Amino acid sequence: MEEKIKKIVESYFKPEEIDSVSVLEKRIIVTLQKNVESSPKIEDLQKELAKAGKGRKVFVVFTADKVAPSLNPDDGKWNVPSVKKIIAVASGKGGVGKSTTAVNLALALSQLGYKTAVFDADIYGPSVPTMLGFEEQPAISYDGRHFEPFEALGIKAMSIGSMIDRDTPLIWRGAKACGAIGQLFNDTNWGEIDVMVVDMPPGTGDIQITLSQKMKIDEAVIVSTPQDIALIDAVKGVNMFKAVGVPIAGIVENMSYYICEKCGTRADIFGHAGAQITAGQMGERFLGEIPLHIAIRETADRGIPIVHAHPNSEYALAYKKIAEQL
Repeated sequence: MEEKIKKIVESYFKPEEIDSVSVLEKRIIVTLQKNVESSPKIEDLQKELAKAGKGRKVFVVFTADKVAPSLNPDDGKWNVPSVKKIIAVASGKGGVGKSTTAVNLALALSQLGYKTAVFDADIYGPSVPTMLGFEEQPAISYDGRHFEPFEALGIKAMSIGSMIDRDTPLIWRGAKACGAIGQLFNDTNWGEIDVMVVDMPPGTGDIQITLSQKMKIDEAVIVSTPQDIALIDAVKGVNMFKAVGVPIAGIVENMSYYICEKCGTRADIFGHAGAQITAGQMGERFLGEIPLHIAIRETADRGIPIVHAHPNSEYALAYKKIAEQL
């Protein structure tokens, strides 16, 4: 079906005029370059797509070249009344698998029956578009003021990564970065959401503190690996959230252990139980261990994370156990 729809669009417009073509369960979205907005061919294209789409609604939208938006921070609290609960997934340092954990937890919460969304606030390394398979799709707005969230694998999502080219660095200071995140958060048509998982930027600097104060975060999940150098930063993450009045849901130990597929031997590559011990010392809940396995990385890279790709695997069940506690 998707190839057929693409061929129809290509029969009307040149490849450089076509930004993307998406065939979803109930709709077809064709994004064209702004310079063809007044083309008389658009109405004919819509009619032909409606006929070929077997009942799907057809949307033709237009986009300008992707550029990093220049936004100012909002002084007030960010508030989206249709989102009932917000869980921040954070880490004291990068490279501990925070984003992978955030996306898999969101999918696990969705499988538990909650209307779930993921908001990618990791502005300097937005990886949610890759993990949920909408990396090549531009952000869409039907009214010129609000964005439509992406829908993938049963959850909604939005990311700054959908508005800039993958290789474009965002060299923004804190105020501009927070302003961009705030506008994206507030101006997305989320709809009714039970739980929103926010993938926070790693670290405990100005941006992280501002986001924690601006968003009405109900609880924070801290992700760490077992080794000492990561745990030192995890403690800083816990203390940062406490300082701004955000309750801690608990600590997750990612890359906790590795099971050899040939001999079944367990290897504690980065140490053992470091996050559990640290949680106990701080009086915080230990939410669980996520093993180190190539399938977790491969499925995330393919845009179908492990909780969705292999829902009954021991790796998916590890995320589900944490989601049940949340």
